Amino acid sequence: MIEIFLDQTFWIIALGTGLLGASSGILGSFAVLKNQSLLGDAISHAALPGIVLAYIISGEKSSIYLLTGGLLCGILGAFFVHDMVKNSKIKTDTALGIVLSVLFGLGMMLLTYVQSIQDAGQAGLEMYLFGQAATILKKDIYLMLAFLIPSLLLVLALWKEIKIYLFDSEYAVTIGIPVEKINLLITVLVVIIIVMGLQTVGVVLMSSLLLAPAAAARQWTNSLSKMLGISALIGAVSGLAGTYLSAVSINLPTGPVIVLLVSAIVFISILIAPNRGLIFKYFKKSKLQHPLK
Repeated sequence: MIEIFLDQTFWIIALGTGLLGASSGILGSFAVLKNQSLLGDAISHAALPGIVLAYIISGEKSSIYLLTGGLLCGILGAFFVHDMVKNSKIKTDTALGIVLSVLFGLGMMLLTYVQSIQDAGQAGLEMYLFGQAATILKKDIYLMLAFLIPSLLLVLALWKEIKIYLFDSEYAVTIGIPVEKINLLITVLVVIIIVMGLQTVGVVLMSSLLLAPAAAARQWTNSLSKMLGISALIGAVSGLAGTYLSAVSINLPTGPVIVLLVSAIVFISILIAPNRGLIFKYFKKSKLQHPLK
């Protein structure tokens, strides 16, 4: 087991999953606080037809082409949701469900079509359904850093405006904060991190990695800055630990292991977190019902 820490490939994958987990934790916090938990699910599923179309058009399995196609289709899906809610009486959760099912169905149809073609070059496209962390390369690490650093700088630069937008959108409008632009910015950042994560954990599981760290962090604090920090830490630790467990085990896929770990952290947080944890509430209620005399 010690030898694994001397393996350069292991560290590339671990660094990639750690960065992905940290980025997902930060941006997923915004989706959780705005009650848009289905957004990640819808966008990740919406990206699948873009990935397959990119392969059909380019004829190559280059990650740049495939992820660009997924990014464009994910952004398109997000705009579909926005316009559907804005120009009709359809609520956000309904619009997200419609976009998720329609675009994912289209993606599966295209994937089935491509797999029916007698062309060995299409092999491996199905990895975007459940992910394959072993395919992470150094260039993917650089790509994640190129996204993560500017994203953090943007969040810091607009920190006050984002806080007001998250907790009181109506007040933000009255004091002149461009709510629509901030919402668009956050949505685009979420789409980008989701598409970047498809290679690692896949379409089906990416929404869990996006939302679970934030859900766990929310149990521990009422401070937005602390929530982002805790969420990023949970995502990074889950990515690193999941990569290690997958590396030292036999036939355990990295993506599902990471998601199971972060889900376990959510469960533990719901149980033992101070003030919000179920155990804390139980003892508090018991103390109120049976005070010491």
